[in-house]
Amino acid sequence: MNNSIKEAYEKAPKTWVLQLIIAFAVACLLAWSSSTVEVSSSNGKGLEVAGNILSGIFHPDTKLLFNFGKSGVAYLLLETLCIAFLGTVVGAVISVPLSFISASNLMPKPVAFIGRMAIAAIRTIPAFIYGLMFIRVTGPGPFAGLLTMSLCSIGMVSKMFIESIENLDKRILESLDAAGCTTFQKIRYGILPQLFADFMSTLIYRFDMNLRDATVLGLVGAGGIGAPLIFAMSAYRWNEVGAILLGLIILVLIVETISSKIRTKLIRGE
Repeated sequence: MNNSIKEAYEKAPKTWVLQLIIAFAVACLLAWSSSTVEVSSSNGKGLEVAGNILSGIFHPDTKLLFNFGKSGVAYLLLETLCIAFLGTVVGAVISVPLSFISASNLMPKPVAFIGRMAIAAIRTIPAFIYGLMFIRVTGPGPFAGLLTMSLCSIGMVSKMFIESIENLDKRILESLDAAGCTTFQKIRYGILPQLFADFMSTLIYRFDMNLRDATVLGLVGAGGIGAPLIFAMSAYRWNEVGAILLGLIILVLIVETISSKIRTKLIRGE
């Protein structure tokens, strides 16, 4: 047994030269990349600001935190949540037909190629740029954030949907076709059961991302809690900053816990 292992080891191709070349190339890339990074020296003001933010989180402005009006943290978080949720839903509705058109196992390759290029073009532009564009079109407010989240969701969701569609088990569709099922029946019993869990898992993950992106979009006036946060930081109202960040942390933790449980149930099929 030991001799056979030794013979197999000796006959195995020697790739240490290739591995050495790859390691050297990676080291050169790291060295070249690090040459463009300039580390600025920190001063006392930066540490003071960080300390003020932490102090604000532990000593938040309770009036702002428990204010249920339109200027309170609860309403702003709800607005951010709604922007993220509706953006995910609208993006998913548009992504479903676009992903089926771009799936190479269902459509001709030229059509699928055009669909993939359109999705890639959407994904190349950052959410921040989309936010600035839609603010110019619709004006500042939650609607601009909704349009931005919808368009950004299309790029990622469509890509994930295409992968799920291309991994379909065609044998199930062939058996349904042999049984004389209609197109609707094949979609209902052959395609949707295979795609539902993957589609929902992708949408939940995208919703988590949109919730964080919606906060950032508020910085440019696209609604949500981002604008009050930057205004409070600019005015050095650290207790208000702490209240907003504390509410945001609690919201993200709640959404993350719920989405993790849903994804687990989808994966296990419970």
